[in-house]
Amino acid sequence: MGFSVNTNLDALNTYRNLQNTQNSLSNSLAKLSSGLRINNAGDDAAGLTIATTLGSQVSGLQQASRNAQDGTSVVQTADGALSQAQSLLGRLRDLAVQAANDSNSTSARTAIGTEATSIKNELTRLGQSTNFNGKTLLDGTAGTMNFQVGADGNSQSQIGVTLSGAGFDLTSVASALGSTSQASFAVTPGTLAAGTYTFTTGKTSVAYTIAAGSVPSTTQGLADALNANSDFANAFSATADSSNNLIVSSKLGTTVSGTAPGTGIAAGTVTAATVQFDTAAHAQAAITAIDTQIANVSSARSTIGALENRFASAVSTISTSVTNLTAAKSRITDVDMASEMVNYSRANILAQSGTAMLAQANQAPQLALKLLG
Repeated sequence: MGFSVNTNLDALNTYRNLQNTQNSLSNSLAKLSSGLRINNAGDDAAGLTIATTLGSQVSGLQQASRNAQDGTSVVQTADGALSQAQSLLGRLRDLAVQAANDSNSTSARTAIGTEATSIKNELTRLGQSTNFNGKTLLDGTAGTMNFQVGADGNSQSQIGVTLSGAGFDLTSVASALGSTSQASFAVTPGTLAAGTYTFTTGKTSVAYTIAAGSVPSTTQGLADALNANSDFANAFSATADSSNNLIVSSKLGTTVSGTAPGTGIAAGTVTAATVQFDTAAHAQAAITAIDTQIANVSSARSTIGALENRFASAVSTISTSVTNLTAAKSRITDVDMASEMVNYSRANILAQSGTAMLAQANQAPQLALKLLG
């Protein structure tokens, strides 16, 4: 090769090698400072695609784990209410066993009936008030609730929780016990008159007097007047239905008489209470009815327990999957610090060497001055 001044091929080759070394050094610095093997798509296009997919799966599974924990909270909330319902039913059964003994006086049976009605009302309230995040769970309206416990859009990624059927609807449990007897009276408002109206439940009778000039003009008006009377309200409650009938319910756990209580009210249709305590025979029948509902609630709690275990298993499985997928993503995206430090040291030495050689190559054309001297 000739000895030229205009073109310094040695300097150009040295500069090209120095550029490559600088690029390698920059890549090593980026990887060491970020801890990532892939800092841009050019580092590993295929690996970036796989890592992005794995990252989406991990993120989805982490949300699915939170969903499963919400499912656990839902079934635990329902289980807590059902546990309380079991306690109430147990107390109601104790009352039935107590009432089956003929040593009870009339007043004792009345007191037992009053507490039984209170328990039935509490079961109804419990069913209507138990909710999670505003969604009522135990009044028969919850139906099937689906919980997304997987990262994919298929049925295998969901767990269905069905809170319906015997034992789950506490309002139906209370109604099935029927601790309140009712009688429906056909009322003709225009024929109501001043006088005495007598209502009977078990051995308790209440006489209500309608004074002249204050005769109710509607069935609801009569119901309101009756409820406002303390003697009546101690043993009964009254309301009007859509067919203009007067519905009178017992608060004592005994049957309401269907006999017409006064002028303008026809003899009523009686709905006898399933749970009554006015006789030993009725109390024994109540024990059987209560046992049926205890079994229903126990079955519901068994179902709840199985669901709780299933959610716990789902959370555990998700945790394992998240760990494995994160490890797979790490193997693709994370830099091997030891290996990369070797590359960095090599590139750093080459950069220093290249810089020194470029300086030497740039000095070579100056030898031509000796030829000119």
